[in-house]
Amino acid sequence: MDAVLTAMVEDKIGPGEQGRLFIQTAKERLAFDYALPMRSPVTALHLALKAINVTEGQGVLLSALSPRYYLTVINDLRLIPVFCDVSRDNPCMTCDTIEKALAEKGAGLEVRCIILHHTLGFLPDTAAVSQLGLPVIEDISQSFGTFRFQDKTDEDSSDSAQTEIETEADKCSLPLGNFCIMGLEEKDILTCGGGALLFSMNKRDSAALKNFSSIPNEYLMPDINAALGVVQLKELLRSIKKRKEIARVYTRASMNVRHKRFIPLEEGMYNNYAFPLVLETGLKEVAAYARKKEIVIESAFEQTLAGAGLCGPEQCPVSHSLSLRTVLFPLYPRLRSQEVERVSRLIMTLP
Repeated sequence: MDAVLTAMVEDKIGPGEQGRLFIQTAKERLAFDYALPMRSPVTALHLALKAINVTEGQGVLLSALSPRYYLTVINDLRLIPVFCDVSRDNPCMTCDTIEKALAEKGAGLEVRCIILHHTLGFLPDTAAVSQLGLPVIEDISQSFGTFRFQDKTDEDSSDSAQTEIETEADKCSLPLGNFCIMGLEEKDILTCGGGALLFSMNKRDSAALKNFSSIPNEYLMPDINAALGVVQLKELLRSIKKRKEIARVYTRASMNVRHKRFIPLEEGMYNNYAFPLVLETGLKEVAAYARKKEIVIESAFEQTLAGAGLCGPEQCPVSHSLSLRTVLFPLYPRLRSQEVERVSRLIMTLP
């Protein structure tokens, strides 16, 4: 609050010094070559597609569990969406599902790039996808902050725990795409009231981004949002550690229920953005049971292309099935221990 209020009383509250500080702070975590602080992920995706030089009538491959706004941007640029299914074990595209989608695309359609969404914070195999020979736009809005933490005892002091966080931060998973988007919207891992960071990890792709360096201020993130982003970046590792502690409790509670958990690409590599379960029973039945316990759960994929009915079940059957059966349980750093225990009991007794 102090950071935002300070930004509000400055003579200039639009894009400016806080945006530059946000980029500098983010670069310490991500080690990118060049970045632009955008007003929204919609604008960031629009510019990323332009930087790749995708032209009207060319194809863009994307997951059926991508955010709905992807399709809006693609349609606005008069590009052709090529929908891709996901793995049954992990809600991300794989090389196999991508190759299948490419094989089934319309005759004569040139697919120009892949938008690789890190759905629910799970990491796809970006290195393998990059070997397919297509430019990749990587969306880390939900997966940012994926570190591998070593387990410590619950009796660790706050000082030693903080030292652990700082040491283990060196094991952060870094994006590999040509262009990367880190959204800062309500449902993203960092929430700044709106905005996005568009960046590239290498000099070659950064040169294309620098062509947009003189865009009008109306495209750029206001300092009020950037000030909040700076604070959240500095608190990120502590937040990720707290999420892991809560997820550990939920995982123990889910061990003996029949509902399924997703499997991270690599053991221990997950930022606990969410705690999803793929239900073996109807979503309505479980939601009604949760309401009786005065706990709100939500559909994990309601705002995705498959969940909104924008991609037919015959095209992406796994995504369609997951969109009907996957729910999220409350998981955020400020949950009190009593609330965590209530959610844990709910998971343990799910019908």
